[in-house]
Amino acid sequence: MLYDRVHSREIASYGGVVNTMPKFAAFALFFAMANCGLPATAGFVGEWMVILGAVQYSFWIGAIAATALIFGAAYSLWMYKRVYFGPVTNEHVKDLQDLNAREFLMMAVLAIAVLWMGLYPKPFTDVMQVSVTELLKHVATSKLIPG
Repeated sequence: MLYDRVHSREIASYGGVVNTMPKFAAFALFFAMANCGLPATAGFVGEWMVILGAVQYSFWIGAIAATALIFGAAYSLWMYKRVYFGPVTNEHVKDLQDLNAREFLMMAVLAIAVLWMGLYPKPFTDVMQVSVTELLKHVATSKLIPG
């Protein structure tokens, strides 16, 4: 949505978005926190499953995976701070309009989906179970032809 309005992907092109788009900034904070692995969100479930699987394979691989997730969360929070907080630093940001009713509805639906996946992930993991099992069988099978 921001790119569509400002036509830039550079973090430096933004700043102070919360001053002109407070509703959008609130949704963006929720999604950034979900990306960081906030409990009760889809991000937490995904990160927990990655760390658990990595630790089952090797404690050190799990530690490296957890460290990578921490760096990802730190970057998300740094990006949020630079884009949304502070004074308005760009003329395009001054002219931004907050969410209209249609955009608010779409963001609310996405936020509810993120919460639903975080609170009750079973329907999603059940659908993926067959594919994941087949993938693991395929990866475990030797590709070398005995000769």
